[in-house]
Amino acid sequence: MTRGFTKDIIVERERFLSYLESATERYGAVIHVYCLMSNHYHLLLETPEGNLSQIMRHINGAYTTYFNIKRQRSGHLFQGRYKAIIIDADEYAGELSRYIHLNPVRVGIVKRPGAYRWSSYQYYNGKKPPEWLKVDFILSYFSRGRSIAQEKYREFVNALVDVEYDNPLKDTIASTILGGINFVKEISDKHLTNKKVDRNLPALRELRRASIAEIIKEVNSIFRGDSVLSRKAAIYLCHRYSGRTLKEIGDYFNIGESAVSQTSCRFGLILNKDKGLRKKIKHISGKLGLCNV
Repeated sequence: MTRGFTKDIIVERERFLSYLESATERYGAVIHVYCLMSNHYHLLLETPEGNLSQIMRHINGAYTTYFNIKRQRSGHLFQGRYKAIIIDADEYAGELSRYIHLNPVRVGIVKRPGAYRWSSYQYYNGKKPPEWLKVDFILSYFSRGRSIAQEKYREFVNALVDVEYDNPLKDTIASTILGGINFVKEISDKHLTNKKVDRNLPALRELRRASIAEIIKEVNSIFRGDSVLSRKAAIYLCHRYSGRTLKEIGDYFNIGESAVSQTSCRFGLILNKDKGLRKKIKHISGKLGLCNV
């Protein structure tokens, strides 16, 4: 028995891994990296058939059914919708695989990633992987030869053990895409045509930019009778969400660039202290589908 895990937990985790395997068989998922934690899990996968929602429904749904029957319980097991981030693989796959494999180390479960049974790291570190786990894609960035690639990957991961480092996901745009400008444009053009969002990638709604005119129109409908507050709110929202430059926003409101920044900053401070105002701004943001881009 693995130290620190009861027999029941081992059985449950092995069953979860079986659903990852069946997701590759039934729905064409290509799984590169995984890590099972105590109350969540991480996956780095491809969806050649563009059916992410179907894959996640299978994994989460099948495991929830199994777990509920086994534990004689009912209801949801995973809280909220899964968080999906589209990444530029060539740029970030290696970094993200390392970040995922170091999860157990970061939270203090083990001192070295190789000591953790419930991640794919063991298969990058010499152990023969199951057929459903595809390690060659990431290892190929380190060397063409398997053994050399494994050695270099091991050095790559262990280089950040006991070292503070930035989360590679910190550069994610709109909580949705991790990649350069051209990659973001490519994804946006492909999945946001005519403002219709790919149902398999619902988070892409957050990439939509509203025009200054759209923001002002919606703000005025909420702040009727208070032109001063309405103007400040509009400048704040345009500054944060329109994607326009300070000069463009300033020209629209007939003020200077520094005035745009100052007005936005001051309104933000007021927002932090006024719950009612935050509710109105949240309503406007939600209605327009706004997010920083």
